[in-house]
Amino acid sequence: MIRRTVGALALTWLMAGCAGLLPPRQTAAPEPATSVARVYRDSIELAGRLSVQYQRDGREEAVHGSFTWSQTPQRTSITLLSPLGQTIAVIHVAPDHATLLQAGQAPQVAADADRLAATALGWPLPIAGLRDWLQGVAIDARGQRWSAPPVPGAEVLTQDGWRINYASWRDDAPAGAAAAPRRIDLTRQTAHAGPIAMRLVIDSWQPT
Repeated sequence: MIRRTVGALALTWLMAGCAGLLPPRQTAAPEPATSVARVYRDSIELAGRLSVQYQRDGREEAVHGSFTWSQTPQRTSITLLSPLGQTIAVIHVAPDHATLLQAGQAPQVAADADRLAATALGWPLPIAGLRDWLQGVAIDARGQRWSAPPVPGAEVLTQDGWRINYASWRDDAPAGAAAAPRRIDLTRQTAHAGPIAMRLVIDSWQPT
């Protein structure tokens, strides 16, 4: 019943106005750009827009909407919204469990936040990785910590198979501070949702 409800809600996101946000799918593994030193902040808050392409039962599906993200050293909270601003899902991640909330549904709780999100939404939302990726940091395919240089198109392939492309950077960083990502394109091949193409456009970003 939850999967049918989520599927129905996801259809409300299918609006052509956001279609331009979707990145092209790629197949070749990228050469990691030169890593640079980057200050990692334990607590941040941001808001932006989200577009996802994936497959369900062999058919192409798309999701468009917006999101808010709040993280501290111990917790992460994500709210997914439809293009009209309706709350689709709220995910709270604590050190030992994750909770997903949807209107009219009982809370869903699981130990693994990424698995919980993929099951409920029908497409993967890499919450654990995004805690780093939103700040331009990742663990690359060799297991090395990688920091993105603030240049358009900086790419890295992560240990868990996500290809990250930092397509653009914000230009409003305080003097002396590292630039924050403006647009992040993510792609990955998955068993249950086919090839994933996800784009995050960050409209506001601030440390807390």
